[in-house]
Amino acid sequence: MDRLKTALLAIAVLGVVAGLGVEFAGPAGLSRWVWTAAVLPVLLALLAEIIGSLRRGEFGLDIVAALSMSAALLSGEALAAAVVAVMYSGGTFLESFAEGRARREMHALLARVPRTAARYRESKLEEVALDAVAPGDRLLIRQGDVVPVDGTVASTVAFVDTSALTGESLPVRLEQGGEAMSGCTNAADAFDLVATRPAAESTYAGIVRLVEAAQHSKAPMSRLADRWSLGFLAVTVAIAALAWGLTGDPIRAVAVLVVATPCPLILAVPVALVAGLSRAAHFGVLVKGAAALEKLAHIRTLVLDKTGTLTDGRPQIVRIDRRNDLPEDEILRLAAALDQASKHPVAQAIVAAAKARGLSLPTPTAVTELPGDGVTGLVEGRPVIVGGDKFVARSVGAAAGEVAEGSAGSVLVSVAVDGHLAGQLVMSDPLRQDAGAVIGALRRVGLARIVLATGDREDVAREVTAGLGLDGIHAGLAPDQKVLLVLSERKHGPVMMVGDGVNDAPALAAADVGVAMGARGAAASAEAADVVLLVDELGRLVSGVEIAQRTLGIALQSVAVGLGLSIAAMIAAAFGYLSPVQGALLQELIDVAVIFNALRVLRVSPSPMGSPQSALSSASVPQAR
Repeated sequence: MDRLKTALLAIAVLGVVAGLGVEFAGPAGLSRWVWTAAVLPVLLALLAEIIGSLRRGEFGLDIVAALSMSAALLSGEALAAAVVAVMYSGGTFLESFAEGRARREMHALLARVPRTAARYRESKLEEVALDAVAPGDRLLIRQGDVVPVDGTVASTVAFVDTSALTGESLPVRLEQGGEAMSGCTNAADAFDLVATRPAAESTYAGIVRLVEAAQHSKAPMSRLADRWSLGFLAVTVAIAALAWGLTGDPIRAVAVLVVATPCPLILAVPVALVAGLSRAAHFGVLVKGAAALEKLAHIRTLVLDKTGTLTDGRPQIVRIDRRNDLPEDEILRLAAALDQASKHPVAQAIVAAAKARGLSLPTPTAVTELPGDGVTGLVEGRPVIVGGDKFVARSVGAAAGEVAEGSAGSVLVSVAVDGHLAGQLVMSDPLRQDAGAVIGALRRVGLARIVLATGDREDVAREVTAGLGLDGIHAGLAPDQKVLLVLSERKHGPVMMVGDGVNDAPALAAADVGVAMGARGAAASAEAADVVLLVDELGRLVSGVEIAQRTLGIALQSVAVGLGLSIAAMIAAAFGYLSPVQGALLQELIDVAVIFNALRVLRVSPSPMGSPQSALSSASVPQAR
């Protein structure tokens, strides 16, 4: 299609130039045939496009272009028809070029997809297809390589460039055990990576799928522009008819038709929206389509999940309460060693905390896990029990008073060694450091109502969000109740839902705009959402909203200015102040101006949120087994 547009533009331009040469140096009347010959291929291609659009039920201003060229040829204004042909083919070529530039960052994502990976096999390296990589495989990521799959760093340290995904200009330092997203680039020495997901389920593969879908989307505003074009066509034909009827001069009608084609309405909107998608992706906000971008600009109510959204979503040990002579590190070492056998998120957090302290963890034996209660087993021959307070108390025969209650927003994990209560790990899921700043920034960009929706207890939810100034707190919600909350909030205006878990997916799908925390969130939530935050930072949401609003503003500005200038030029042509050729040249200048104005979206930079606030309080983690 781009080659056809280029060929049509070349034919039209060469025809105009050749016709002018014949006009001044060739036989009289031959120039008219040269210009007509240049117009016919463009006109035929235009008619074919119009027929295809009508079959799809679409109606646009291409009809005005066809009318103006046909009227100019029939009235003997072959030069004007040729200029319109140059103008129309040039406009479509320029639109294609502008959209191509706007998609530059998206195409860069697609071009960086790795095809193979260097995998260790029996102490040797083998180059394998990406589809052959499975969770648990150890890969070598060489300097300059794009990380092919999501995984954890197995080397001591790694430095990765995440600019293609997040817009961050500086390399990110990842310690051993740190999570590396597929799609980032190794910015330093080679390091080893242990794959945690197959390639098809990795972050980068999901991004590519979403980008491809976004490139083929069409926003409601674009469709509205198509409907407006019918009205504009009626105005154009009415002005042309009046000019002809009142003056008896058909050339004035031709001039009116020429100056009205093509309309900035159908050029500026798609260019601005595609540029907005590209700009949002640059800042780590992947919007799945132009329709979602436009909706994002109109959001007035926000429903926030708590765990993993307002809070970090990863339990952390805030202190260790000793109950005998065992040192804190020994209590943690024994508990973490046993918890290596469990997949519970609390157990994984305990193991991570022990490794962060540099503790060596032996392999446990005779392990038994009771889902919802805890784990028992032997560590270096010593019986160890890790789990919920009541479970451990029953197991060691401790009195009820020996096990303390956890405060709201925290959970206690009890540890028993050699048949006696050794201590308790006090854990919490802290509020994100920038939560307060993000809430304030969201209000500044126009969100009038912000409410919390969580499945956690109400006392925990209120303690965690104290001081954030939320407009409502809804706790103890099941997934279907979150959906009902989203639907009920629509009475306050368009609703955006932000979440990260599988339980948030229904509410994300029900919201006008669903936003998933894509860096560590569940795949189900990312699939259901309209927007995916590629970085685990809630502040990126502010950038996305601001980019959407400014994109929509620039698109509307381009449309208003372009239409105003076009109508003014049509009136001038109706009164005889513009000839058909002059009108065509003027309209071309208008079209070029609105397209370049729409491309200003590519320079939009979200304003900084301000200094992040410190954590206001703690939040709960999943109940210990």
